[in-house]
Amino acid sequence: MAESQLLILDKKQIQQKINRIAYQVLEDNLNEKEIVLAGIWDRGYKIALRLKKVLSKISDLKVTMLKVDLDRVSTKLIANTDLDESHWKNKVIILVDDVLNSGKTLAYGLGVFLNTPHKKIRTVVLVDRSHKIFPIATDFVGLQMSTVLKEHVDVVIDVEGEEDRVYLS
Repeated sequence: MAESQLLILDKKQIQQKINRIAYQVLEDNLNEKEIVLAGIWDRGYKIALRLKKVLSKISDLKVTMLKVDLDRVSTKLIANTDLDESHWKNKVIILVDDVLNSGKTLAYGLGVFLNTPHKKIRTVVLVDRSHKIFPIATDFVGLQMSTVLKEHVDVVIDVEGEEDRVYLS
């Protein structure tokens, strides 16, 4: 770890946040038989996989995984998914990402689902930095923190040789 990095969440704390979010998702969907966890590639998808693992332990909810791959540098919505829209049509969609900063990534992620009927869409982020410039609200948040714009939140998830961590630099 570089000197300029401050540890915000360790592996155990990340798992505690994911566990809590899983219970909140379950509570929000008690009458549902199936939900779609749409993880924004790649760290959002990894968090969604962990949510699925916890949900499978605490409920009978069928969870369909969906990978949403966005072109983050484009000024237009350019996205690919690993499943076609029939897999999420008329279902509850939970859009998952690692960090919410400006809201652009989540806004683009939501755009993928706007032309398909669905029951409801909810958002999950591990860390909300509170610097939104897009009108995005998070439904389930692991950690909400105020940072200055020049700071960076770095989420390390599922990387070989490193433990899960969230750093502020």
